[in-house]
Amino acid sequence: MTCENHTRITEFVLLGFTNNPDMQVSLFVLFLAIYAVTLLGNFLIVTVTSVDPALQTPMYFFLRNLSLLEVCFTLVMVPKMLVDLVSARKVISFVGCGTQMYFFFFFGSSECFLLSMMAYDRFVAICNPLRYSVIMNRSLCLCMAIGSWMSGVPVSMLQTAWMMALPFCGPNAVDHFFCDGPPVLKLVTEDTTTYEMQALASTLLFIMFPFSLILVSYTRIIGTILRMPSATGRQKAFSTCSSHLIVVSLFYGTASLTYLRPKSTQSPESKKLVSLSYTVITPMLNPIIYSLRNNEVKGAVRRTFTRKVLKKLDTL
Repeated sequence: MTCENHTRITEFVLLGFTNNPDMQVSLFVLFLAIYAVTLLGNFLIVTVTSVDPALQTPMYFFLRNLSLLEVCFTLVMVPKMLVDLVSARKVISFVGCGTQMYFFFFFGSSECFLLSMMAYDRFVAICNPLRYSVIMNRSLCLCMAIGSWMSGVPVSMLQTAWMMALPFCGPNAVDHFFCDGPPVLKLVTEDTTTYEMQALASTLLFIMFPFSLILVSYTRIIGTILRMPSATGRQKAFSTCSSHLIVVSLFYGTASLTYLRPKSTQSPESKKLVSLSYTVITPMLNPIIYSLRNNEVKGAVRRTFTRKVLKKLDTL
């Protein structure tokens, strides 16, 4: 079906979480606080890994990129969600919806590949420690980071351009808090089987392929750790990977629940909650996980604040 005899949709209504005004205010305060913590935590990681001399290593270079990516990822959805919670008219233009969808796919795919690059960094550090500085040189790290960021371009362009070219001639209410692919696809007024097959193939490629690289890296890492004769060495080696493993589990676990489960098993409410976890909660938890479980980061934070306090005292 085409829109020849129907008016093509020019804007979408985002239904969000609830129509209860009191609940909307409570959710606004909660999500605003979470967003503030997310920005503060990730910018803190970016700052300390940039200025502290002890953190000028490949591991913290990739962590800095992850924090920047998380800031960009939340910027795509959270400000609009906050505005909608206190607005009577929760609409987004057709172009705005496509733009939001593009950057959501872009940053989501980029994070998948960046997490796999971080796993490779840990693999080299633990399995080839004597050659680590030679293998993970500055040029390679830069190429890996750029490649991770740019990996999101193909899937975001393909998914978004194809999706927004489909006919939208009927209802315009998106049962979600942002323009995600599956809820928007439900509004298309023609058969979407071909698009869904392509979307599934893209999901498997851009989610499962990096995840497979992570699995291979950690299989080798675990094997190396288990062969270490010293219990102290095993504990130290595992501690360098634990934060990354937790972050990978949170991100891939929630993303898989959203995009790899059969549609019949998902209710709109459960999908919103799962989406909320990886779009809002996980970006807030990542800097907390890396800070609490990493003595080098905690030490760098203390040194950074100490320097700033001393500078202020000197100016008084």
